[in-house]
Amino acid sequence: MSIDIANESGAEVDERALVAVARFALDQMHIHPLAELSVLLVDGRTMAELHERWMGEPGPTDVLAFPMDELRPPHLGGSRGGDDPAADPGLLGDVVLCPQVAAEQAVKAGQSAADELELLCVHGILHLLGYDHADPDDYAVMFGTQDKLLQAWRDAKAAEGPGAAR
Repeated sequence: MSIDIANESGAEVDERALVAVARFALDQMHIHPLAELSVLLVDGRTMAELHERWMGEPGPTDVLAFPMDELRPPHLGGSRGGDDPAADPGLLGDVVLCPQVAAEQAVKAGQSAADELELLCVHGILHLLGYDHADPDDYAVMFGTQDKLLQAWRDAKAAEGPGAAR
């Protein structure tokens, strides 16, 4: 899996951890092992510009997702899952994160900024895979999937023990 990360935010971020959680989530969703993903971390001003330009909403947001190819996990009707070696791996797209907004949300949620960024990274990936939360049924499916992925990720990290390499 090719996961490119660029930190243009000016904030200190554990980029290796974001790549690891992204890879874990994509593996769990059975996305082709050669699929490509880009994660970009930006400052509040840049995120506000993107948010206004693409969503028509003012101010910075926490995460934006810009899908490229229409990749879907097998259970959502996708044919490019990792179980089919002949499948075209495709380009997932870009997940844009704002560490500044994530840090503010982390305080409100009572968790670390790193945990909040991991959550937002998974959230953005799910959007790239076609998940949405516009209506109550879709909301339940997306956030249920997000919660399961994050719990499995945390369980896997806990099993590795403190200081384990990612």
